Amino acid sequence: MAQALKDKQIAPGTAKAKDSVIGAAANAGQTAEPDAGGDSSPLILLEMVHRLKVRDVMSTELLTLNRQAPMKRAQELMRANNISGIPIREGGRLYGLVSIDDIIRALEGGYINEPCGRHMTTHLIVLEDDMPVAFALRYFDRYKYGRFPVLNRGRTLVGIVSQRDINRVLLHELTQEFERLERAHKGVNVGVGEDDHLYMLCEYPVVKLDFENAGKAANEIKILLRDRNVDTRVTRRIAVAAYELELNMCVHSDGGTLTFLVSNGRAEVIAKDTGPGIPDVEWACRDGSSTANDWIRSLGFGAGMGLPNTKRVSDTFDISSAPGKGTTVRAGFALKLNNPEEEAKPS
Repeated sequence: MAQALKDKQIAPGTAKAKDSVIGAAANAGQTAEPDAGGDSSPLILLEMVHRLKVRDVMSTELLTLNRQAPMKRAQELMRANNISGIPIREGGRLYGLVSIDDIIRALEGGYINEPCGRHMTTHLIVLEDDMPVAFALRYFDRYKYGRFPVLNRGRTLVGIVSQRDINRVLLHELTQEFERLERAHKGVNVGVGEDDHLYMLCEYPVVKLDFENAGKAANEIKILLRDRNVDTRVTRRIAVAAYELELNMCVHSDGGTLTFLVSNGRAEVIAKDTGPGIPDVEWACRDGSSTANDWIRSLGFGAGMGLPNTKRVSDTFDISSAPGKGTTVRAGFALKLNNPEEEAKPS
């Protein structure tokens, strides 16, 4: 846990958090649930900083000194390695830290050749290796330090973490995530029949906990229907059902596919996931029934209204689920086109 703070621990880095990836993560707000047509917030980054631990981003190649080493040696190491502090440890235990301010005071006071143990900063703010990166981000933003020592639960020094360390890992994770999403996205297959009825078939992959893209399928479906002059109220109901089912898979399932089918004057939204299944379907369809964890709820999701809302806006509703195998939800709608004469009537 964080210990008492002395005024000067390690000099701040030159780059401010707001100008970096970690600044973007620190400022990623916990937004309320968007509507089916709204833009999604950078929740994928927010998920990362809660999922990743400090141990995942810290540097374990430590440059340290013992308490008997002279302050001058700490000065030489900081200058040679372009760092702003040297941890003082013996046998794995962290005793303190020599910062640039400590060196300046030693030079001004004429005791640069005295042992580090006499003049090091001993009241430190530290992080634990199993803390979420989000916790570290708050400390960087609050204290403006360039780096923090990292201890394990046994109070042994195991690493040190800097803003640069977090930037490097987040950029790597984001690159991998975007590549994965790009591979997963199959695009949209849309067709229009030559008979009197509109025909569409669209498939959208849904990835577990991919809050960044949740809602995009619903928005695209809404645009497709609007562009084909489908009744505004029907379009809105379909978009709501698509959004709720898409988000439901994102939160509660291992991923799956959202299919939108229009044929013979009817539309159907089909959500089919790969697991884990719903043990009690009747319970899951009640208002407020949710198995979402605290983290999901803290993001504004998991209120337990996805299936009930879908059922309310649909003309037909069917759900089948097998624990360990997956769930399929079908929401059906009767289609009609906008009537210019009705739209022209005064309300």
